[in-house]
Amino acid sequence: MNFFSKSNNSLIFKRRQEIVEITPWGNGLRLRATQNHSFSGKDWALDIPCETTGTIKINEKKASISNGKITAVITEFGKISFYNNEDKLLLKEYYRSWDYGTENWEDLDQIVMVRAAARSYKSVGGDSYHTTVRFEADDNEKIFGMGQYQQSYLNLKGCSFELAQKNTQASVPFQLSSSGYGFLWNNPAVGRATFGNNMTEWDAESCREIQYWITAGDTPSEILENYMQVTGLPPIMPEYALGFWQCKLRYQTQEELLTVAREYYRRKIPVKVMVVDFFHWPQQGDWCYDRNYWPNPKEMAEELEKMGMKLMVSVWPTVDRQSIHYREMADRDLLVRCDRGLAVTMDCFGMEQFIDITNPEAREYIWNICKKNYRDNGVELFWLDEAEPEYTKADFDIYRYYDGPALECANEYPVQYARAFFEGEKKDGVKNPINLIRCAWAGAARYGALVWSGDVPSTFTQLKNQFMAGIHMGMSGIPWWTADIGGFHGGNIHDLKFHELIMRWFQFGSFLPVMRLHGDRDPHDKKPLGSSGGGMCASGADNEVWSYPKEVEEMMIKYIQIRESLKDYIGAAMMEAHKKGTPVIKALFYDFPEDSNCWENQEEYLFGHDLLVAPVMEANVRSRKIYLPKGVNWKDAYTGTIYTGGAYHEVSAPLDKIPVFVKEGCKIQFS
Repeated sequence: MNFFSKSNNSLIFKRRQEIVEITPWGNGLRLRATQNHSFSGKDWALDIPCETTGTIKINEKKASISNGKITAVITEFGKISFYNNEDKLLLKEYYRSWDYGTENWEDLDQIVMVRAAARSYKSVGGDSYHTTVRFEADDNEKIFGMGQYQQSYLNLKGCSFELAQKNTQASVPFQLSSSGYGFLWNNPAVGRATFGNNMTEWDAESCREIQYWITAGDTPSEILENYMQVTGLPPIMPEYALGFWQCKLRYQTQEELLTVAREYYRRKIPVKVMVVDFFHWPQQGDWCYDRNYWPNPKEMAEELEKMGMKLMVSVWPTVDRQSIHYREMADRDLLVRCDRGLAVTMDCFGMEQFIDITNPEAREYIWNICKKNYRDNGVELFWLDEAEPEYTKADFDIYRYYDGPALECANEYPVQYARAFFEGEKKDGVKNPINLIRCAWAGAARYGALVWSGDVPSTFTQLKNQFMAGIHMGMSGIPWWTADIGGFHGGNIHDLKFHELIMRWFQFGSFLPVMRLHGDRDPHDKKPLGSSGGGMCASGADNEVWSYPKEVEEMMIKYIQIRESLKDYIGAAMMEAHKKGTPVIKALFYDFPEDSNCWENQEEYLFGHDLLVAPVMEANVRSRKIYLPKGVNWKDAYTGTIYTGGAYHEVSAPLDKIPVFVKEGCKIQFS
């Protein structure tokens, strides 16, 4: 009996209750598998038309499909293996059952009577299944990507990841393997990915079908570029966004923000973006200024523009029951549903529901209001906070979206949130929208998503975690990434230990895709200005460069000026991100895959192609050991001293300096 067929460009396998479809897609293969009678029609992150023509071969015992540099081979029992164009095995399913056949003697090594299938389906009601996909583990494999998790590992082999969006956690389920492939779990369901030593396992708590995409390439850059082709490239980063952004939690009034902006301008410290943070509104869901504290927002934006500064304003996707828009949005079913309990998804100064941003009507609704109240009053950028969304109770089985139960699609929320504003801004004539957002999933880059790492504590441990987060986000297809300089929680502006931390963090932040000073600083001596609306929320301590001792201030100004001097260089890196998806910050192996030491290095990174940055991420460190990739010599960016590539060096790292090295031949040098 032949279980294989061809349908258009796809290879079809059907045996008993399962259907498997493998389709050429971009420079890779897209796989869908289900025990339903048909597929759901959901493309998720692969909604850019990328179907291509591959090569299909079918015989009685097995079939294969090839596209680009990858081939999938499926047996008559449904076991799938993937090979590159040199016939090297890249990945194969994990199968421990007599049922899959034992025609080859070596198959007996994998037979244990536990009936562990590579693809398993457990009904959770209706057409939905709890699905699991298993692959054989490779002891020599290194794994990178997967989004942003607060951990200190560069090589993710041996790690397990919750596939869910949370504050400081961005699930972007793309893995880049040192074995020469890239794998996208194209399923926004809540679940888990485990890269164990005994198996790799992808798990979705509820979905209609298994769906993933896989590609092969000779270099990490080729693999990532293949992935970006099918999920979408970021727009061109606007030139102003390359400079320094001033932000704090929170400017309480229009006059306070303008006073800060004027002081920067007086001191001739270049600030490119000023930020109005949360609770500047009367109620959550009003999406407008509280005019008691922000009386002339258009005039404010115009004054900032004259000083060379753009205005960013915070937007939350929460709607309070007291909001002027709540009743209409509830009646029109534009809010996230609660299948049981109270219709409340967040508790923050009231009872709120999140807007159901997966609903196209809801996306249009929130944009139209924000355009009228913000965009038409001079706002250039939007800060899309609470983008996970941040449920007060993260029991995803309670909630339901336009696109389905939250268990099946919750991870797409930040993508659709970014999409709402991106499409609105494009319609309004913005050529290259950019929106700061607290979370992401696959495909967010094409909607101008600038992701930051969330409300991380102010510690050296967390500084190290942000280093890792930025590297992995770039390899997950999110080249626009940043972190709150100094961390968000716990930094006291009078504390000597915090002074050291914020100096090191500021140096690191100067060499990120976006440089943004932010944080909820201690002491909390700015009391609420009122009992309602924009007055009910307190504020943290001052967080401007002059809020710190003179040696800290001088260092900050120095690196703001260095950042300004690098505008052309950073702009070129951003253009490459736009054209190919190349990360702006990246692990050393990305550019030097032939250097084995670069695959192990987790304390340095490349900023663009020509700058190597070695941040100090521990307290009381004034020198450090660095490795410079082989094949090229490197120049100290401050002194011009030449260092040999392919070797380790001990270098000075005084408190006011981050070690930076320039590829020999590049003309960059800091004064």
